[in-house]
Amino acid sequence: MTHSHVAGSIHADVASRAPGWLGLPSDVNALLPALWSDNAGKDDDGVLHVAGVSVSQIAEQVGTPAYVVDEADLRRRARAFATAFAGWDVYYAGKSFLCTAVARWVAEEGLGVDVCTGGELTVALRAGVDPARIGLHGNNKSSDELRQALDAGVGRIIIDSFDEIERLGRIAEEMQRTPRVMVRVTTGVEAHTHEYIATAHEDQKFGFSIAGGSAARALQACQDHPRLELVGIHSHIGSQIFDTEGFEVAARRTLRLHADFAERTGIQLQELDLGGGFGIAYTSADTPNTPDGLAGPLRQIIETECSRLGVAVPHLSIEPGRAISGPSAFALYRVGTVKTVELDGGASRLYVAVDGGMSDNIRTALYAAEYSATVASRRSDAPPALSRVVGKHCEGGDILVRDEFLPADVAAGDLIAVPASGAYSRSMASNYNHVPRPPVVAVRDGVISTLIRRETIDDLLALDVG
Repeated sequence: MTHSHVAGSIHADVASRAPGWLGLPSDVNALLPALWSDNAGKDDDGVLHVAGVSVSQIAEQVGTPAYVVDEADLRRRARAFATAFAGWDVYYAGKSFLCTAVARWVAEEGLGVDVCTGGELTVALRAGVDPARIGLHGNNKSSDELRQALDAGVGRIIIDSFDEIERLGRIAEEMQRTPRVMVRVTTGVEAHTHEYIATAHEDQKFGFSIAGGSAARALQACQDHPRLELVGIHSHIGSQIFDTEGFEVAARRTLRLHADFAERTGIQLQELDLGGGFGIAYTSADTPNTPDGLAGPLRQIIETECSRLGVAVPHLSIEPGRAISGPSAFALYRVGTVKTVELDGGASRLYVAVDGGMSDNIRTALYAAEYSATVASRRSDAPPALSRVVGKHCEGGDILVRDEFLPADVAAGDLIAVPASGAYSRSMASNYNHVPRPPVVAVRDGVISTLIRRETIDDLLALDVG
């Protein structure tokens, strides 16, 4: 099996044409099922359909660009985690993509919701999610956000600094509440991922260091505080992770901290959260695990370590986000211009410009993340041509899909679909160049429904008080 590094081939020599992982397709019209939701497929005319609706219908009804969510697929992925990790708490990581409908869907499938700002908390509460099944993250929670969480009665608050211990304790005393808290720790595990999304090594903003001793001091400070109920330890090692090796090391170090605390205080903490970061397939090189494939090894890791340390197995939880929302949606664009760029050595590349760009998916520019694409509105008999899907922004780095083989006759007016766009695309979207953000629509049983409407220029100008 091969795993593509999330940073991709940043320094690839364009004269080598395609990166090593991108093979020449035998059929440029075909879809790779691993990249698409359950109910997506092409008809005999090469038109992409999802859950009984064609992309032509979607483009006509809501325009482009747009994010298209396969509701049944998202629900199925949420349910798969709940089933595979039965007996654990599974929290959907709302930062991957959150709106009231999605929060309601995952709650209906048995998941809690993890939020990291007051805005995300408000969305989850408005969706009717049980506050006891909401967790609040964040390395710099404001006093207002902490008051909002206490007022709502969230099930747990993940502590991230000594300042926060003091701040939350003071507010809890004012409000006469006793919140359940977990301490986020850094384990020193640097997952094989991009520097900006590897979150368990020491030199970064999240959590308390186990190796440096601050994690033990934070646990003690929370335990000693009369207004905080310390329930456990939280660890998160990064994102877009394909195996359980990093989790094994993190669990070993985290459980050692758990056992040391029990030995020192006589108190065995009730809970342990292993975080999320489970990877998905963006290209043919990615080989993600399944919920069942993750659950077995993680259970074994915890049971083995607890037995070795002589401690009871704590109540466990995880926080999948991308693994649920990512593959369930694709982004739909319309081609505006196509140009051929001659490369060294006689090679060439098609630059296919669409009506979106880095404002609706910043990940390629930010992380050099790799994506795939297909011409979604017709079948082509043209040979495959090395292509780059780019946006409309005034920025040389405005790239959506760095390397892909598209039909050589791709032309203005064609619809382009980019799979695995459900996580972090809309969540991290911006209004760069004053471009309104696309809508999010759900499709199920032949019906299109709007989850988030398209922004307009009037929406942007409504904020411009000058």
